[in-house]
This record gives sequence, C-alpha cells and structure tokens, in this order.
Amino acid sequence: MTRFKANPATHSDVIVIGAGAAGMMCAAHAAAAGLSVQLIDHAEKLGEKIRISGGGRCNFTNIGATWENYVSQNPRFARYALTRYTPRDFIDLVERYQIPWHEKHKGQLFCDDSAQDIIDLLRNECDSAGVRWRMPCSVTEVERIAAVEDSQAVRYRLDTSLGVLTANKLVVATGGMAIPVLGATDFGLHLARQFGLKIIEPRPALVPLVFSTEQWQKYSQLSGVSLEVSIANGPGKKAQRFIEDVLFTHRGLSGPGILQISSYWDGKSPIYLNLNYKANSEAWLLEEKRTSKQQLVTILSSIWPKRFAQLWLEQEGLKNDIKIAEVADKSLRELANTITNWSVTPSGTAGYKKAEAMKGGVDTKGLEQKTMEAKEVPGLYFIGEAVDMTGWLGGYNFQWAWSSAVVCAEAMSAS
Repeated sequence: MTRFKANPATHSDVIVIGAGAAGMMCAAHAAAAGLSVQLIDHAEKLGEKIRISGGGRCNFTNIGATWENYVSQNPRFARYALTRYTPRDFIDLVERYQIPWHEKHKGQLFCDDSAQDIIDLLRNECDSAGVRWRMPCSVTEVERIAAVEDSQAVRYRLDTSLGVLTANKLVVATGGMAIPVLGATDFGLHLARQFGLKIIEPRPALVPLVFSTEQWQKYSQLSGVSLEVSIANGPGKKAQRFIEDVLFTHRGLSGPGILQISSYWDGKSPIYLNLNYKANSEAWLLEEKRTSKQQLVTILSSIWPKRFAQLWLEQEGLKNDIKIAEVADKSLRELANTITNWSVTPSGTAGYKKAEAMKGGVDTKGLEQKTMEAKEVPGLYFIGEAVDMTGWLGGYNFQWAWSSAVVCAEAMSAS
C-alpha cells in the first residue's frame, strides 16, 4: 500500500465512478449529506442508457418492487435497500420536480414526456448538492493508498485522463455490459477482481433468444406476429412463469415474455409456452367439435393471428380447410397438448448488443447488505447493475439503482 499526500484540488471524501442512474443518485445523496464528491464518467453525453430506456420515456420504477422481483445468487440481499428507499420515495422525488408520469401496466411507471426529465432531475440533484463533475474522464488505474498524515487511513488513488484524483471512499457504479454501443464495459468487474471480490459469471439478461437457421426456418415467416402466452423456464410447478406477449422475429423470439424468461434461462434447456393459457385447450377444442361447423383454422384464429393458426396446423399435418368436425378426437387432444406445452430450445441469446441488462456481477456475499461496502476492502462500494442483482423487466432495475445508491450514500455519510 503506497503512501500519498492528497491534493485539496483533486481530493474528496468520495469518488463515484459511473454517472448513470445509480452513480448520480449516490453522488447527489452523499453530497447532500455534507460529503465532498467527485463523479467520474468516461462518456461525453450524460445518461444515455436512461435516455433510451422505456422507449424514450424511462420506466423509472415499479410500484410493486420487492426482492422477489430480482434474479441473483441471493435475491434477499436486495431486501434492506428496497425497504429503506422504496418506489414511493422515488415517486415523491419525481413529483417534487413536477414531472408528469403514468402507470402503464403491472405497476410500471413511465414519464409522460421524456426520459430526459429523469436525467435532468438527477443532474440537478447533483449540481444542487455540489457534486464535482469529472466528465468525460477515463480511469486507467485504481490503487489503495495510505495518507501521509494518517498511515491508518484507507484512501484511493485514481490515474485518469484528467490527472490523479484521490478520495477516502470509492463507489463503483459502472453498470454492466449491456448495450456496448452506449459505452457499457466490464470495468467494474475488473476492478472488483483487482480487489479480490468474487464475480458471479456475467451474461446477457432481458434479451431476445435466437435459434439456429434450420430450427427456425418455418417460423421466420411469422416475423412481427405477437401472442400473449404463459412462458416458463421449465415444465414443473417450481418453474419461473410469466404471462406476457411474445414476439416472433426472423432469428427467434423477443417481446416482454422472452426478455423476462431469458434472465432465468440456463443456456441449454427448453423454454415452455402455453399458447392458450386462459383455457383448457383440450376441453375447448372437443366442445367446439361438438357444437361448431367451422373450419379448425377459423376456430384457432379466434385466439391467434390467422397466419400463426395456419402455420400451426401445417406443422401438425392438418389441412387449413379442414372442418373441426372432421378431425379425430385423438388428433384434437394431440393438438391441444402441443398448444399447451410448446417447448423450444434456443441456440443462444442476441447478446449484450440487444440485452437490456446484465445478469451476474459482484457476488453479494462479499458486500455488506446495509451499506454496499466490500466486506474485506474498507471504503470500497459497489452499487447498481455491477452487483449480482438483476431486476425483472418493468422498472425493477431502476429501483435497484436508486435503492442501492441511497443506502450506500447514507452509510458513507454516517461513517
């Protein structure tokens, strides 16, 4: 551990690396509590991931967020932060800035106008509290140091494109690797490894799933078709299930249902879709046979887009002009089973380029639940997406950013 004398012009109580959602929130709260804060980001434009989120309107929280809405080796780790700083707390902040918002569905809250409103809110919170911006600023090296005046004090020395910066405490809020075109990197994971923290292997999450060309050839013609389904990562009752829309694409499946289940997909097993989850398909088809004179494709088109119904019958070996009364009961039962238990095995994901988040990250076992501080590295904190805590689609990841940032800032100011 090197000894180093701090320069008042480039030294602060706290340095936060990463001026995204978690980083700005943490910097603002820490500075408002009286700490001197430097906020570093390598990007030239502020909050690009926030700007594109929610279709440009920023799904800034979910009113029902609890630890059960997160994927992690230990999702319960999120419990304290989410209880300490709740969705209602962030809504109060949004309303203080008179930002109009609406609930879309399932507790998902969006700005009425633009995600830029949230970026402006966070920037103003930082400015009002006196945060010192270092942007654009790239970090090339991070070192723990001992101050000359107090050999016991732990401080951090950063070599950056703006020169040497030092701080008593270091917060890593660099996010994950999703959407690299916006500057996402694995910098935070490298830093965690440098200081001996364990990493849960990262991979794309909230991401479309793709299939081999041969496997998907017959379905590629359905590109653009959307269905509401029940989707699961396994066949049993213990499987994770979602009821959401699934979108057919040229390469595979996307849409909210697929993004949700992708965070639970193990990379090799089938996923299971019930294409008529609102009804007992076998009973429905047998009753239709008893009472209807219509073509089977017309009956299926009452629950699906017609071209999907046509393709489904073709793959089942049934003609599109066949009347349901002409179909054997056995065939209807087999059809009902495939409708209820359609299983497909993706060949992979569309990667970080199309992912909305990263699964994995800094193992929560190495962090203090109430402070986000590394247990074995005093003064080093990890928050937001860099941590192994991935929210469901629908505002949960933003809420984790806000909550983990606030408990971190409160802990630093208290110490």
